[in-house]
Amino acid sequence: MFASPAYAQAAGGGAGAGLAGFIPIILIFGIMYFLMIRPQQKKMKQHAAMVAALRRGDQVVTQGGLIGKVTKVKDDANEVEVELAPDVKVRVVRATIAQVMNKTEPAEADKK
Repeated sequence: MFASPAYAQAAGGGAGAGLAGFIPIILIFGIMYFLMIRPQQKKMKQHAAMVAALRRGDQVVTQGGLIGKVTKVKDDANEVEVELAPDVKVRVVRATIAQVMNKTEPAEADKK
């Protein structure tokens, strides 16, 4: 009526089996790094460089979909002034600039 006593199974493997169990996890993290994390970091660096290079006269698109022309860049603050229509100016946080559509050329130095 009673079940026979259970016998402990022999512990198998040792250190080799433990390492073999971690190899698939390490491979998954490696693949995720190269397919997801690394490209996202590269995109973030490009966006930061684009935002840092904003200057007056650039035509930009905000993340909200508004298209306007940069009229003032405030270096000390983290914002720019964008003209959406004649006499309609808004202050926009630099990080919310999604794209620069038309880039203006830097002003040439005075020639003497």
